[in-house]
Amino acid sequence: FATMDDFVSESESDYASYWRDWFISSRGNEYFCEIDEDYITDRFNLTGLNTEVQYYQYALDLITDVFDLDCDDDMRETIEKSARHLYGLVHARYIVTTRGLQKMFEKYKKADFGKCPRVMCSSHPLLPMGLSDVPNSKPVKLYCARCEDIYNPKSSRHAAIDGAYFGTSFHNIFFQVYPTLVPAKSVERYIPRCYGFKVHAAAALVRWQNGQRDEMRRRLRKLEVESGFKDADDEAELDEDEEDEDEEE
Repeated sequence: FATMDDFVSESESDYASYWRDWFISSRGNEYFCEIDEDYITDRFNLTGLNTEVQYYQYALDLITDVFDLDCDDDMRETIEKSARHLYGLVHARYIVTTRGLQKMFEKYKKADFGKCPRVMCSSHPLLPMGLSDVPNSKPVKLYCARCEDIYNPKSSRHAAIDGAYFGTSFHNIFFQVYPTLVPAKSVERYIPRCYGFKVHAAAALVRWQNGQRDEMRRRLRKLEVESGFKDADDEAELDEDEEDEDEEE
């Protein structure tokens, strides 16, 4: 393992990124991206966090590798915990910046956050998100843009990450900035069957839901609003329905 002394002879930028490199490479922290040094050293970006983090200055010094306090192991562990919490809170702010979005985009392309477990989504990549912006209230979840639903992380290490470290707005901002990544909405649904015959109650519910969806799509098309559905067969059916309506009128 490398020690701090090994980095003394390196350049200042390499030395300053040591703690962040260690944090990002630690098991369970795969969802995080590395925050740029100039961002985390700009006090404007840290506004208000001094009241959120215990031993704030010591934690910041540890993250930026200027920590030189001689303390016992218990104190060091407490400061280390505060540093991880501070990094997470700054991370939630950083990933909605241009640079942060780009880094998360690279991770999203590689499916670093996992793939949707829903069969009909065909392993669509996921994005981390929070259900609350308040720390220590909700763990991180994973959002699928195809089915527009959220899921629990597979690993218990990831399930323990605070959702506030990603925030409730990041995944929405991400797709606003990268609209070409928004997939066509999935219209495929599982239909329960017994020996090839549709289960009556479930089939009736599916027919009603499909009818509501098609009616909604007709209204949106009349208003010239893009629904996001791209199924060709369904579009043809809607065209036929509209022709029938015109004939009736």
